[in-house]
Amino acid sequence: MSELTALRLYFPISAKAKATRFWHRLSAPALAHHLLAVARRAGIQQAMLHHIDAGYLAGEKLSVHHPEVSSMRHPQCLELIDTEKHLRKYLHDHAEELQKVRAVLFKCELPLEN
Repeated sequence: MSELTALRLYFPISAKAKATRFWHRLSAPALAHHLLAVARRAGIQQAMLHHIDAGYLAGEKLSVHHPEVSSMRHPQCLELIDTEKHLRKYLHDHAEELQKVRAVLFKCELPLEN
């Protein structure tokens, strides 16, 4: 059985990361790009930001992506793949930034080879 685990983080497209530099106070970075960058620095094996055509987050209305106009509540999904231990450490290290993010952890099982 594989040790790979997938962690999916769901949040609105308008979510911003905490300002860590002077210039961030003028315009805080998007949470998605910030979480991708910290995943890379943390050595996470694989990370993907999924394009969402339509969907909704808990308690929100249905949102449909349009190339010219996007709702600030349109959902985003960042998927990280690594070992469960490494992903749990990532969650712990960035718990403050992930307070308003819905996180779902999936154990990955690969089919047995013949």
